[in-house]
Amino acid sequence: MDVFDPVPVLPVVVPLAAVVFLVLLWVLHRRGGLTVPRACVALALCVYVAGVVANTVFPIYLSAPATESGWTVHFGLIDGYTVGDAVGNVLVFAPVGMIVPLLLATPSWWRVLVASTAFSAVVEVSQFFASNLGNGGHLADVNDLFFNVVGGVLGYGVFSLLNRVPVLASLIDRFRWTGPRPVVSSSPR
Repeated sequence: MDVFDPVPVLPVVVPLAAVVFLVLLWVLHRRGGLTVPRACVALALCVYVAGVVANTVFPIYLSAPATESGWTVHFGLIDGYTVGDAVGNVLVFAPVGMIVPLLLATPSWWRVLVASTAFSAVVEVSQFFASNLGNGGHLADVNDLFFNVVGGVLGYGVFSLLNRVPVLASLIDRFRWTGPRPVVSSSPR
């Protein structure tokens, strides 16, 4: 293998995702909530996160030509950020806003905002360290962080709209990890 070859993505990401998937299944089983729909949510979560990591943190190169300084600050507003970059980040993070509410007992837009911000920050910090320590091929960018969070919140908006349709709401309830959503009565007691 050439020293400039990238670290292979699949042998790193796939086993990690598989272990996380098995842990999630174990957690569901221990809580007495393991069902096929909930297992599908766990699988979707693991595949989604693995895909994001594989496409945002990798490639990482084993070696690269020496630079003049040890650390290069690659975190800020990247010049040349396009509308396509923004739309891409919104679309990539929209699933966060659809998966997180399935995992929480009381989902809300601000919880999705926190989850989207935390996940995006982990990705951006990973890119920063990968580019400086592992010769990574991506740069951390504040624009990415912002539009990732926007994507998560918009995904939650779509989830909320779909959840207002009674037929879809009952289907969505099968995938929730915390049991059925509370029924809101419109008639006074």
